[in-house]
Amino acid sequence: MKKASHKQMKFSFSTLIVACLVALASISCSKEEVDPIENIFVAPTVAQFKNLRDLALAQHTETATFNAEDGVTFTSNDGAQINIPAGCLTNNGNPVTGAVELTFIDLYAKNDMMATNKPTMGLMPSGDKALLITGGEFFIDVRQNNTLLESSCGFHLLVPFDNTGGEDSEMIMWTGVIDENGNLTWEENENMELFAQGANYFVFGNEFGWTNIDRFYSDPRPKTTMKVKVPEGFDFENSAVYLSYDGEPNALAQLDAYISETKVFSEHYGQIPIGLEAHIIFATAEGDDWRYAIQAVTISANQIYTFTMQDTQVDTYENLVAAINALP
Repeated sequence: MKKASHKQMKFSFSTLIVACLVALASISCSKEEVDPIENIFVAPTVAQFKNLRDLALAQHTETATFNAEDGVTFTSNDGAQINIPAGCLTNNGNPVTGAVELTFIDLYAKNDMMATNKPTMGLMPSGDKALLITGGEFFIDVRQNNTLLESSCGFHLLVPFDNTGGEDSEMIMWTGVIDENGNLTWEENENMELFAQGANYFVFGNEFGWTNIDRFYSDPRPKTTMKVKVPEGFDFENSAVYLSYDGEPNALAQLDAYISETKVFSEHYGQIPIGLEAHIIFATAEGDDWRYAIQAVTISANQIYTFTMQDTQVDTYENLVAAINALP
């Protein structure tokens, strides 16, 4: 009896060990199956994407405090000079005195336009939008105690030709209009004067806000529309798609329509030259960094281009603008 009992105990002990090993293997397998759930991709919020753009704009924002009765001549880091004459500032028509603050932004290159969401898309007489070549985009704002002021006698703006590769005699003046989604469109402004003075554009303006020295891009080739499909989870609110024309460092197009049914960004105006060599840029947020992808293309008629998550990379603001700046 004792011998039989001993065998039974050995069998039971062996069975217990096997059972434990099976259980551990099962737990390990279960863990492997569960772990990927922790890595499910969460798309960025609208606020996160907007914050990255705001931070990029802050990189180009300069300020100066001056007395309204004295006026100011301010020169930006890029050499643009703004002059607001003495005694010209008003608040609802009333003369302003005392300390006021000037905010000034100037943008020239497509990498800065992309990061700040200030592309060069001009409104055509037909209501369509087309690419503009810029001599500089400018934001001018003067406030006292956070109240926006006006200038009863305008302002002068001097912009070096060298900032955009030389003088262009076809340039005219534009005013920037920002819609409810924060996207910028340029509208021709015939009330502002522009002419050449030495090695500079000279602007006589009458309204603060966004101002642009531009002309429409010209290309005789037949035109087309295009669409861009982006990764799942992204749309017009938390991402953007831009088109960089090769050989045009001072211009950036934007696909400003999103078709929710097919989940594609669209250039629906039909203003892109067929045969154009270009680079499509997809941009969004990833925490405090940028997630982006760049795709080289030769434009063909009515083409749909696609970005996948595998095409994207996450990088800093500095590396993003360097990558855009390196485009042809």
